[in-house]
Amino acid sequence: MRPAAAPARTALARTRTALVALLAALALALLPAVAASAASSVSSVSVASAASAASAAGDPTVAVSGNEAPKGGEITVSGTGWKAGALLMVLLCGQGTPEKGVVGGTNSCANTDGRAATVDPRGAFSVKLPVVAPPRPCPCVVHVSGVTGQQDVVDAAFTVAGHPTAPLPDNAGDGRLAVLTAARLDGSSGVLTWFGAPPGRTVVLTVGNLGTAPVRDPVFLVGTARGVLAASDEEHQWRGTIKPGQKARIELDVELSAGAHGDYRVSVSYGGKVLAEQPWKVGRPWGVVLFWVLLAVVVPAALFRIGMVLVDRAGGRNRHSVPVPVPADADGPGTTAVLPWFHPGSAPSENSPTTKGLT
Repeated sequence: MRPAAAPARTALARTRTALVALLAALALALLPAVAASAASSVSSVSVASAASAASAAGDPTVAVSGNEAPKGGEITVSGTGWKAGALLMVLLCGQGTPEKGVVGGTNSCANTDGRAATVDPRGAFSVKLPVVAPPRPCPCVVHVSGVTGQQDVVDAAFTVAGHPTAPLPDNAGDGRLAVLTAARLDGSSGVLTWFGAPPGRTVVLTVGNLGTAPVRDPVFLVGTARGVLAASDEEHQWRGTIKPGQKARIELDVELSAGAHGDYRVSVSYGGKVLAEQPWKVGRPWGVVLFWVLLAVVVPAALFRIGMVLVDRAGGRNRHSVPVPVPADADGPGTTAVLPWFHPGSAPSENSPTTKGLT
């Protein structure tokens, strides 16, 4: 039995060795595929982490499906980090770079072939954009700007194949501001205004730069006029830069004089042109009216009271200066009191003219 068992054990050991060798060969063959899959997973995780980090940082981003495409084609424009629910406008523009923006403003964009996109709850969007020839030569960009909600502007570089290319023009043009939304007056009057304090409001409007050059630190004239009177203007400088094709929210403070009331008109001007006008109805400071009414009642009452006190004191001094008659002493020697207006020397005598007839 022993000689037969030895060959069986030898065959089992050989089979086990062959199986181990086969598994090692399979592992070596699958190792490159596993490594590539792991690398792609790591890359996707890093891209997702970068996108989530950008979204968390609040900086909107824009990505294009390709860097170049011919006219008549179509590209996919996507982005992350935008405010949820915001409405975006996606345009293909010439004469622009991501660093300098669109030099010619929206006049350099293919506005009729633009597309609108709505940001989803995660802050992302995706839209198909046709590739057309912009009205200005390249360098070109995909221009994404917020219409409502988040009003940021992001440009992504893009090349339209076959479209003319020219250097960017000198930014020596003029900035031209225009009102994009109706102006409004924010704020309310406090208790002090009811007593004559100067009423104040804040003019809020959204302007866009339709020119070809950025507008830096614009100076606005805020005027207030009542009725047919000429407006009194005050200069208000807004700190910031509005690039061509961009828009900005402008807030300017306006204040009237103390005690002002009635129908006023607030106007905002820039570059000699009135951008917006807004009516302002200011209520009457009834606290001041009440004060004058109380003053008109209290002052006469106080003067009357003071006059009565003076009269009373003067009457008291006169009463104390008149002598009071003294009654006769019943227990005395029979003398009578001398009246205050009678003196011994003034008594009538026998020789007085008043007593001659009586005797």
